[in-house]
Amino acid sequence: MKEKYIGLMSGTSMDAIDCVLVEFSDTTPHVLAASQTPINEDVRIQLLALCQGTDSELEKLAALDSCLGRLFAQDILKLLESTGTDPKTVSAIGSHGQTIRHYPPGSTLANNSIQIGDPNLIVALTDITTVADFRRRDMAVGGQGAPLVPAFHNEVFRSTAKNRVILNIGGIANITNLPRDADKKVSGFDTGPGNVLMDAWVALHLEATMDSDGAWGASGTINRPLLAKLLDDAYFTNPPPKSTGREYFNMDWLNPLLADHASTAADIQATLCELTAISISDAIENYAPQTDEILICGGGIHNKHLLDRLKTHQTQRSLQSTMDHGIDPDFVEAIAFAWLAKQTLEGKPGNLPSVTGADRPVILGGIYMA
Repeated sequence: MKEKYIGLMSGTSMDAIDCVLVEFSDTTPHVLAASQTPINEDVRIQLLALCQGTDSELEKLAALDSCLGRLFAQDILKLLESTGTDPKTVSAIGSHGQTIRHYPPGSTLANNSIQIGDPNLIVALTDITTVADFRRRDMAVGGQGAPLVPAFHNEVFRSTAKNRVILNIGGIANITNLPRDADKKVSGFDTGPGNVLMDAWVALHLEATMDSDGAWGASGTINRPLLAKLLDDAYFTNPPPKSTGREYFNMDWLNPLLADHASTAADIQATLCELTAISISDAIENYAPQTDEILICGGGIHNKHLLDRLKTHQTQRSLQSTMDHGIDPDFVEAIAFAWLAKQTLEGKPGNLPSVTGADRPVILGGIYMA
């Protein structure tokens, strides 16, 4: 039986809202339509301020929660209208929401994760059942609450012929290790910064939201002593399960480490790009050394210089786009949250304890009935 679901994703980069209309036959996703709507710069600035801490936080949190709920609903309605799809034919929406804070087990603050984008408004404006707040149920049973997408990767990308790693490069980068041996468990974790530090450095020096094609980073020279200092952070050597976010890797983390390292702004960008490439490569070498091929998704796939640096460190492995396997790399996570909504409505677990460290598999999210 074919069922339609909608997936919504607004990631750590906070640059756009990804919206997909997906039809599932068993577990195989078929994308009927997709959109990527840039987040208004004023809203993005407010979100970034809220992530780092700002005055009147509760008032601003409430305002942005409602604002994003309306923006998510508007994108859904536009997508449905563009395809002539009756909302009544959509089983549910899976809304990841916009992460504002993520405090996994072991962090200095409470074990919790906060995503905003009011699902009550999404239901009210679309009249479609919505599943949201996926992360906290996993955390309630001892998990990191992230990454959650490896369960979906396991459904659609696992091979009996190849040992695969799915590499998602968003604001934060994460890997999913998919052994070809069906008896071996899936593993995965956040490797560290993906685009988040590079984007912040570009915003500071070029007044842009990203380093287009990685051209600015490619123009610089890697500062090796600085790179070694960045890689000395304990996060990179801590064993999984582990997860992180922009509340950890941000300009407040970076600025003190830049002291005593005289470099041009372009050299710093080149070094930040290398930090992402090496931390990903080290994670694969240490925790998925048998990997035959790496399938890449997320916004970082558009950074040509970053991909070139990854190829330099992964000469023995094939690097491919998830598009080579039928799924647009820009929408893998949005499709995953459509799938996770389907799992929830069917009463099936959505987490993988072997990834998050949870005590047991659990049904994720809260259901907001239409």
